[in-house]
Amino acid sequence: MSNFILNFDDLAKEFKAERKALGFTQAQIAKNAGLRRETIIQIEAGKNVQVYSLLKAISALGKAIEIVDRRIDYDRLKEMFDES
Repeated sequence: MSNFILNFDDLAKEFKAERKALGFTQAQIAKNAGLRRETIIQIEAGKNVQVYSLLKAISALGKAIEIVDRRIDYDRLKEMFDES
């Protein structure tokens, strides 16, 4: 999951794409996370699940969540354009 995710629908799509890219089935992720396959199906459908379950599923993919500031960093933006 390398993209910035701003809503649960995007998270669902990224989760499913990452699972498939890694070659895992829904059942394998569920087993590795200690969850039911139905929970993985709900995550991939963008349904509301418990945060704890979501974190366990993401961890089972070998991934983590990073909280970042999505505000524009004007100093960094200036540096990018000054490098040209």
